[in-house]
Amino acid sequence: MGARLRVVLDQLTHVVDADQASASADLTAALVKTAPSGCAVDAIVPAGAEVSIPGVSDVRRLSLARRELAASWQLGIVAGAGGGLIHSATLMAPLVRHDRVHDHDQTTVTLWDLHAWEAPDSLSKTTVAWQRGMLKRAAKHADAVVVPSHAMAARLAEIAKLRHRIRVIPGAAPSGFVVPLDASARRDALSLPVGYVVLTGSPDTLESGFRAALAAGKDAVVLDAPEGAEPRLAELAASVGLPEARAHIRGVLSVDDRAAVFAAASALVATSPRTAWPWRVVEAMTLGVPVVAVDSGVHQDVIADGGVLVDASEVPDAVVDAVSGGARRLSVLGADRSRSFSWLGAAERVWGLHADL
Repeated sequence: MGARLRVVLDQLTHVVDADQASASADLTAALVKTAPSGCAVDAIVPAGAEVSIPGVSDVRRLSLARRELAASWQLGIVAGAGGGLIHSATLMAPLVRHDRVHDHDQTTVTLWDLHAWEAPDSLSKTTVAWQRGMLKRAAKHADAVVVPSHAMAARLAEIAKLRHRIRVIPGAAPSGFVVPLDASARRDALSLPVGYVVLTGSPDTLESGFRAALAAGKDAVVLDAPEGAEPRLAELAASVGLPEARAHIRGVLSVDDRAAVFAAASALVATSPRTAWPWRVVEAMTLGVPVVAVDSGVHQDVIADGGVLVDASEVPDAVVDAVSGGARRLSVLGADRSRSFSWLGAAERVWGLHADL
């Protein structure tokens, strides 16, 4: 009988991070499609969760809801989870001592960003404590920790004693990420202007993006703004000369709303150099939106020649070119680069990882 890969799907009913929840579902669907002959994909889920991913063979539904399960697993209490080959597309996993050699048990987890270590003030104290605690458990018990870029692998090696157990498997845009037919209506519902550039980044790095929008004669649309950050960001925009009325601050949007926003964007400006997978960068490249990003190890890994990497001080000039003479070239380069990232490719590497272990 072939192997059964058991995937942790912890955010089916309680979404903690929308990008990671989407990634978990997309990866699981891809694991089903790429399963080697004789192998199957099972799921481990919290109480009350239903799995709607076609092809998942068996579902182990635990007795605890997601929040209680997270607290329990942080303490190493994993009764009911069972063993075997376990993969999680997040840090959420039953991390305890196991015997890989004799019992063929394996547990692997995924880390998408290092905010809890590099920017703890951007998260709640509870979240920081949970992520740090789970990485400590991973350092003791995980057979591998997956990260999405080589730059992040290098940084993680400085934080945790994982030695040879760090593996690099990139993420991708959401499956079927295309411009919706009602894109114009969605932008109207979001009260967006006709001409704009999209900005992503932390509040302390967005100044260069607002300067870029001003220099390019465009409005600025900020995605994924933290709750309650709108007054501060609008004030920041005004301080560099971009009127508050031209700074459109938006929080977490749905996949279709994001695609609609990108469909009319002149460029994406990624202002943060933090060690984190740049979800919006990959989405923008997928839809052929010109990308300008602050130079960083992660952006070098992900964007490569699919966009423009510059120092923060050079962002305005780079964006002026990206929305004018360089627009067509950057659109083509970004779309080409985006083909390097797919969930099917990630799934094949996950199967390969467990085979190697």
